[in-house]
Amino acid sequence: MSSSKKHIILKAENLTIGYQQKKTSKVVAENINFEIEKGQLITVLGKNGIGKSTLLRTISKVQKPISGNIFINQKNIEQITEKELSTQLSLVLTERLPESQLTVYELIALGRQPYTNWLDKLSSKDVEKIETAIKQTEIEDLKDNRFYELSDGQLQRVLIARALAQDTEIIILDEPTAHLDLHHTIKIFSLLKKLVETTSKTIILSSHEINLSINFANEIILFTDNTIFTGNLPYLIDNNAFDNLFPKEIVNFNRNLQQFIINKK
Repeated sequence: MSSSKKHIILKAENLTIGYQQKKTSKVVAENINFEIEKGQLITVLGKNGIGKSTLLRTISKVQKPISGNIFINQKNIEQITEKELSTQLSLVLTERLPESQLTVYELIALGRQPYTNWLDKLSSKDVEKIETAIKQTEIEDLKDNRFYELSDGQLQRVLIARALAQDTEIIILDEPTAHLDLHHTIKIFSLLKKLVETTSKTIILSSHEINLSINFANEIILFTDNTIFTGNLPYLIDNNAFDNLFPKEIVNFNRNLQQFIINKK
């Protein structure tokens, strides 16, 4: 990802990610370097447990890196306050929401918390951002429903709308299609792609839907056992990045079709 004459919105430099365990560090992945251009759909791919979610939590400042640096708009994330970060980056996780009586509109309105006054009163601008987010995600007919009445696919759209209402340049989603069937999974990918194209926001998501991710993404961060590849699909294919991602007796990457094909015995 070249930074020449481009707006690099997010950068990782010599990043090592993992967890602190008492006095020692458990490294999940290291030597991570990438530059992400503004207005791109980025997918983070790799096997279970290889570090995808850890990377997203680290660049969201949910957990600290073991070493290395993360920059948002050329500013080190360690120098960005939590309040400032909440106006630059929004996060959509897979965890279930706590029980409450919130309506869809009220849940989306929570995205405006970084901007509301101490009384949490919505300004006309807040209302405009909420209404725009509802329209962008095409959930006008749901806004008066209680959020617990929604299907998984509907709820995912609502959570994306909340992130849009937060009005950040970067939106990060951890496994946004984890509980969805194929139909709704494709609809979410299509929605995210459309949002990138119409809003110029940068959307970064982890996914197990490898073929869909390959088809929809502008750029890919691919975790393999030995290397982390970053680039567009032709770059990854040219560098044989997909060749050893999964056991060959189970699935192979077809270069002509540009997708993984299940081996039939």
